[in-house]
Amino acid sequence: MKFLRPLLPALLLLIATGLLAAGEARHALVIQTDFGTKDGAVAAMKGVAFGVDPLLPLVDLSQENTPYDIWEAAYRLKQTAPYWPAGTVFVSVVDPGVGTARASVVLKTRSGHYFVGPDNGTWTLVAEDLGIEAVRRIDEKANRRPGSEKSYTFHGRDIYAFTGARLASGTITYEQVGPLLEPKILSLPYQHAAGDAQQVTGAIPLIDFHYGNVWTNIPDELFAGLKPSYGQKFLVVIQHDGKAVYRGTMPYVRTFGEVPEGTPLLYLNSLLNVAFALNMGSFSEKFGLSAGGGWTATVLRAP
Repeated sequence: MKFLRPLLPALLLLIATGLLAAGEARHALVIQTDFGTKDGAVAAMKGVAFGVDPLLPLVDLSQENTPYDIWEAAYRLKQTAPYWPAGTVFVSVVDPGVGTARASVVLKTRSGHYFVGPDNGTWTLVAEDLGIEAVRRIDEKANRRPGSEKSYTFHGRDIYAFTGARLASGTITYEQVGPLLEPKILSLPYQHAAGDAQQVTGAIPLIDFHYGNVWTNIPDELFAGLKPSYGQKFLVVIQHDGKAVYRGTMPYVRTFGEVPEGTPLLYLNSLLNVAFALNMGSFSEKFGLSAGGGWTATVLRAP
């Protein structure tokens, strides 16, 4: 063994180089579903991906999405995808239309990210934010878990996890996913942020459900048109399908502890969008608020 000692650095370098070369095309596979973790559905998807490549990085985005809520799934991707490197593959399965005629696709954005799942509106926001480079329909004969041909209700396991893992691992190229479609996706309707020097309006895409904070899509740049200053009070009107559900004034603050416990406040969330909260309480629960395409919020300079 002594004669090997001088060769150890070179051998280790060769091993490391080989491992790097083997993983060169490997990217993370990030999974979100509305399946929850009380049964084996998510584990089955991960098992399929592991079977494709046991070294594939598998990461949960969320498995606790509201069942059937495509809008929430779309926003979770918007919230998360920009922080992952190019080449990352996202599998998103919030799919109330499973087994129907909706297309199974892989969206490639101009940022170099891939999104695998049903074309049911889930890609609405990442397509807007990251741009559409191409859309391919999944060839379900070539990219389907072997032996799953009789399964019609678990495309997350049989098609999406399998295809996503093959793409992330470099087993297939994007061109091998399936035929190229027109570069467009099904988009969900919602209120785009807009405003002037007196008021700004936007959608409520998400409730930060753990705390009950209400998030909007009004960016700080648009809000800045109201010339806000910390401590200044604003009138907030929240509507659902055009009917006012909440109306009240609250101060614009940096963080929650700047107001007394139980007091409403306006702040910029982690995405630098306007949001509303109660200090140490649930704003959404107290005022009966929710999120989605029919929910809007308007912020006005208080009289």
